Order: sequence, then C-alpha cells, then structure tokens
Amino acid sequence: MGVLKEEVGEGVLLGDISRRLDLLEQSNANIIRMLAEIRTERGNRSARLYSECQCNTQVSILQEVCDARLRVIEEQQAALSAFGLKRKGRSLMSWWNHHAKPKLGRLQHHQPFPLHTWALPPKLARNDATCRPRISIVTPSFGQAPFIARTIESVLSQDYPQLEYFIQDGGSSDGTVEILERYSERLAGWASVPDSGQSHAINLGFARTSGEIMAWLNSDDLLLPGTLAYVGDYFAHNPGVDVVYGHRILIDEQDMEIGRWILPPHSDDVLSWADFIPQETLFWRRAIWDKAGGRVDESFRFAMDWDLLLRFRDAGARMVRLPFFLGAFRIHDAQKTSAAINSIGIGEMDRLRERHLGRRVSRDEIRRALVPYMLSHLAHDVILRVRRRMGFS
Repeated sequence: MGVLKEEVGEGVLLGDISRRLDLLEQSNANIIRMLAEIRTERGNRSARLYSECQCNTQVSILQEVCDARLRVIEEQQAALSAFGLKRKGRSLMSWWNHHAKPKLGRLQHHQPFPLHTWALPPKLARNDATCRPRISIVTPSFGQAPFIARTIESVLSQDYPQLEYFIQDGGSSDGTVEILERYSERLAGWASVPDSGQSHAINLGFARTSGEIMAWLNSDDLLLPGTLAYVGDYFAHNPGVDVVYGHRILIDEQDMEIGRWILPPHSDDVLSWADFIPQETLFWRRAIWDKAGGRVDESFRFAMDWDLLLRFRDAGARMVRLPFFLGAFRIHDAQKTSAAINSIGIGEMDRLRERHLGRRVSRDEIRRALVPYMLSHLAHDVILRVRRRMGFS
C-alpha cells in the first residue's frame, strides 16, 4: 500500500507538472501573440508617423516651391511692368520724335518709302504762254553723273513754256558731259569748264540767262511736278512779291521719301538767326537780284543762299512762303551739305550772324531766339498732316 500511495502520489505530481507546463506554453504563446500584436501596432504607429513625417515634408517642400514660384511671378510681373513703362516711354519718345519734335534742320525723319504726292502745287490750266514770266534756272554741277539726269528730267518734264534752263558743269569726267550732250537740244545751253566752286558756277550760269524769274537747282535735287507753272502764275498775279519758296521733301539716293520740312509763314527776323528756307524751292525776280548786287558771294562755299536771302531782305524784298511742296532735297553720302556742315558751314553761318546781329551769339541764344518760329512750324506741320488725313490734298 505504501508503494501504491507513492506511485499514485508521483502520478498526481507528474500530471500537475504536465498541466502546469501546458499552461506555461499557452501563456508563452499568448505572450508571443501579444508581443507580435505590440510589434504590429508599433509598426503601424511607426508607419503612420513616418507617413505623417513624409507628408509634412512634402507639404513643406511644396510650400517652398510655391513661395519660390510666387516670388518668380512677382519678379516677372515687376519686370513686365517696368518693360511696359519702358515701352510706353519709348512710344512716347517715338511719338514726340515723329509728331512733336521740330523737323526743320533734321535730314531724315523716318525709314525710306515711296514718294507721296500730297500737298503738291495744283494743276493749272494751260493759258497763253505770254501770260507767264520767263523763268531762268541754272544747275551748277560737278561729278554728279548718278543724279544729274533725274535733276534735268524734273525740270524739263514740267513742260513750262517760258523756261530757260542752263547747266554749268565744272569739267566733270564721270560721264556728266555725255548726259548733257543727250539733253543739249532741250536746254538753253550748257558748259563744262573748270571753275572755282559752286558759287562761281552759279554766277557763270546766270550770266548766260535773261529770264524775269530766277532760280538755281543743284545737280542732285529735284523740282516737284507742277512747280514751275504754279510759281510762274503766282508771280504773274502778285507783282508786289519779290521772292517765293515752299515746303521741302527729303529723298534718298533712290528717290525714296525720308522726311518733310513744313515751314511756317515767312519771317524776316528769323533770317538773322538761321536759314531754314529750302534752296531748291527758292525763286526770285531778277529786279531784286540786281538790287541786291546781282551775284552770289563766291567767298561762301556752303551758306551762299543764306547770304543771298539776307541781301534780298536788306534790299527791301517782300518774301512769301507758298503752301505747297515745290522741291526735293536729296541726302546721300557724297553730298556737300552733309560733309561740309561741320568743317565749313558752321563757320560761315557764324560769320553771317555776327555780320547781321553785330556780335557773336551762343548756341543757347540761337535756340531761344528760334522758339517762336519752331512752335509755329510744329503747328503748321500738324495742321497740314491733319488736312491730309481728312482727305484734303
């Protein structure tokens, strides 16, 4: 019995141990499961935290990008605004240069375009030739073969019945003589001999003429259509007028228009300060020519026409600016006016001012003296251009 009790006691003990081991394994499994759940939860939390961090980082980056782009946009807007102001400034400057800035004295106003025919002299009926005065024109020339044929055509094509046209060439060897020979039958005469300059050539030419009305036309300039008929008719109907001139068109080497000088009514006082009278549009009576000395002053190489106008004024001439474009003044590289104005012309102009004003004057004083004339020029320029836009020729 004692052995049996011992065996039974050992069995009970082993069974209890076994149960305890099962419970321990179950408990361990639960612990492992709980640990796994904890790890999973921690992983999920870590993932959420990581995701949130990534999201926050992305938001931060996007915010920085947006801020940067906004700054760029603001800078671009500021630049565009400044560019707009510059463009407006350039537009205003362009408008001022084209419309409000005085054009007198400037030799190019715009890019070349075909010559327009507005504000030319009106066509007149062909009356009896004896009703119109004889007009003598002299063209002084030297080395102008590229242009002289066009100058001659602009005069002869006027078909003025009382025309005396003489060409005085200075002995050119560039083909000018051959051109003159082609036109010889339609000219009053021509000569090609050496001279001492343009003024000398003009005097030689006028000595061979006898017309009541006189003018000279340089060998690179043009008369515009209808000029001679209109000028002859004006002198015939206005016996008290001694000198007339008109507006000027500026042309290039290809006869393309590059500007226009629209002049205000004549002012004797302005002549003491500056000469804006277009020489190629200038006509005068032989009577005032004789009264003013009957010659061009050959000591002038550039300002001989201004000197002549001042002598006309001092001789009591009545001068009138006609309201039409009468001539075209050519601008080209070999032109004497362009090349000589700085080296010779300024000195000659100062000489004339000192002679007639009695003293030397500064450039600022000249500009101030010309302000009223320039304002009148601007007003007449605008009026004539508005009339053209409204359809008035």
